[in-house]
Amino acid sequence: MSRVHPLILGRVVGEVLDPFTESVDLRVVYNNREVNNACVLKPSQVVTQPRVHIGGDDLRNFYTLVMVDPDAPSPNNPNLREYLHWLVTDIPATTNTSFGKEVVCYESPRPSMGIHRFVLVLFRQLGRETVYAPGWRQNFNTRDFAELYNLGLPVASVYFNCHREGGTGGRRA
Repeated sequence: MSRVHPLILGRVVGEVLDPFTESVDLRVVYNNREVNNACVLKPSQVVTQPRVHIGGDDLRNFYTLVMVDPDAPSPNNPNLREYLHWLVTDIPATTNTSFGKEVVCYESPRPSMGIHRFVLVLFRQLGRETVYAPGWRQNFNTRDFAELYNLGLPVASVYFNCHREGGTGGRRA
């Protein structure tokens, strides 16, 4: 019996990303809590940017990390899809985001309606200083961004669910 990958089950692959093969370790940790696909974090748990550890074995490789909300402003009307929450470039292999260049500062998730997915995607860059900040956060498109900077398919991704502090319930808002 085959298991469906959580990125497919959560419609991250399809709505945000094309199918890809994970080839680099990506660890995302908020306040000592490691993010696993589809885990639930409250806004109070994600106020400050996470520690993000990048794997890889070739120290000459550099990576770009993108964090988006494909459910903005609400899951049943995502007309701001995708909302860019964070963009870090030039992250050396085997380090973390603090060694990279934050080109779009971290904006903490604050969903007001429904359950939102927050997707962190890692791309391998062709070289240093080859990726630049977009001019806006809303209606960002991860696929178009990757194509513009010749990033190819992602090398890793993870997502978590988040809803307003007192909120519960399903994906609809």
